[in-house]
Amino acid sequence: MKQLLKDIIDELIYVLKGNTLDILIPPILFYLTLTFLSLIYALVISLLFAVVMLTIRLYKKEKWYYALGGIAGTTFAAIMVYINNNASNFFLPDLIGTGVFIIVTIVSLIIKKPLAMIASHITRGWDIDWFLRKDIYPAYVEVTYFWLGFFMIRFGVELSLYLTSTTEDLVIANIIMGLPLLIIVLTLSYVYGIWRLQSLDGPGIDEYLDGKEPPYRGQRKGF
Repeated sequence: MKQLLKDIIDELIYVLKGNTLDILIPPILFYLTLTFLSLIYALVISLLFAVVMLTIRLYKKEKWYYALGGIAGTTFAAIMVYINNNASNFFLPDLIGTGVFIIVTIVSLIIKKPLAMIASHITRGWDIDWFLRKDIYPAYVEVTYFWLGFFMIRFGVELSLYLTSTTEDLVIANIIMGLPLLIIVLTLSYVYGIWRLQSLDGPGIDEYLDGKEPPYRGQRKGF
């Protein structure tokens, strides 16, 4: 159990390192500045933060996609808020993004390239043929279905809040459904994924690359 807990913490640090802040801070910053300043100042400050984060990522040669997405989302939200003078529109990009994730997840299952598999392949660089083995593939399909359920529930909650709640409620909900809920989802995905890979009796990625024959030790760390 102690080793599993350590593996989960290592996994969360690996997946979440740095990138989550690029997405979570702009809406929080927006609400805090909106409390004391005008709408236009709140939008400008949020957008400047997103630009600074992108600059830092590029300078440090880190992953900059989240920061770029933060700029695109903030810019879109700024236009919507300015046109409609409605601060709740700042959260439209997050709502749209969740909808896009649902579509992408469904499509990935239809074409038999589950999102969990593609995400792991891109993030870790593991051989795609390992993921496609019959004693490996089902684990990633099942985790992808779990993600789909999560995205659908989140979209329903976000849409309901967007239509009926105040900006303050939206900020609180966005924080709760952001990092805290993401950590829970990733933790459950990791624990289930590792258990499922073990139950399928397939080789670990290292055993696969080394050409080992069964019985396999199986994947022990990393999903």
